[in-house]
Amino acid sequence: EPGSPSSTAASVSEPSLHSLAELGFTEAQAGQIHQAVSSLKKRGAGRDVLSSLTVMLVLGFNCSSVLKLLEKCPELCTVKEAQLQQRINNLRKLGLIEGSLQRTVAHYPDVLTVPVKTVKSVMHFLREKCLFTSQQLTHILRDSPQVVLEDLDQLEYKFQYVYFRMGVKQADMVKFRLFRFTLDEVRCRHAFLERRGFYQTPDKKGQTLIINPRLDSVLHSDLDSFLTHVAQASAEEYRVFQKLLAREWKEEELQQGGIQAEREEEEEEEEADDDEDETTGNSGYMKRRKR
Repeated sequence: EPGSPSSTAASVSEPSLHSLAELGFTEAQAGQIHQAVSSLKKRGAGRDVLSSLTVMLVLGFNCSSVLKLLEKCPELCTVKEAQLQQRINNLRKLGLIEGSLQRTVAHYPDVLTVPVKTVKSVMHFLREKCLFTSQQLTHILRDSPQVVLEDLDQLEYKFQYVYFRMGVKQADMVKFRLFRFTLDEVRCRHAFLERRGFYQTPDKKGQTLIINPRLDSVLHSDLDSFLTHVAQASAEEYRVFQKLLAREWKEEELQQGGIQAEREEEEEEEEADDDEDETTGNSGYMKRRKR
């Protein structure tokens, strides 16, 4: 009903067909935008949609491309214009020039839903802890923008695993887009090769007795190519290995959890002992004073 509170709320939070037409969207496209906004099921989700769409159009996307962005990431509708602009400017400061910036956003529009502070934090971590250069950071952000949403502990573990266990340097991590893959994907393929004798951890001088396959052969090959040309194994062997490895990882986690629980228990006992000593010491002091 025109006068009902619900219809008033809808008209406030969702853009009108006329306003979308003024931006260049067809009636069918406007319907898709309404659908994207309503899919969020969040009160006032579409309040900023017109300004968000305008920012995307100014950035160089046409109406069809903007629709694809919203299909991939409806949350873009909820980002305020000022925040979007700040995030785009920050990506430019990090080295994403025109062309690269648009390709990155098209590939992973979620990057514009991440606060500037979070992006800076991840970039700082990669620079200071993992020793990537500024140019390498730009390439990581361009090719693997999902890295900005990774947990820093997981990110550090993945870097250390590939650097120390696999003997891969920063340049090759960037070149072969390591950060597009999860830690489990990396560990699983590497461990399979290692146990089959096709991969060896380098010694302190960086030397191995065999020639290790390159990182792109390990990660970027589809499963059939990986098994046929790199691991020289059957799909069944790999499937069984994955199950065994998952069980090993679960046991490791349980052991680590148990060790952590023991440590916490010991610390609590020590704190209790310290408190008891302090109490005893104080009471002894009080008794002596009374005498």
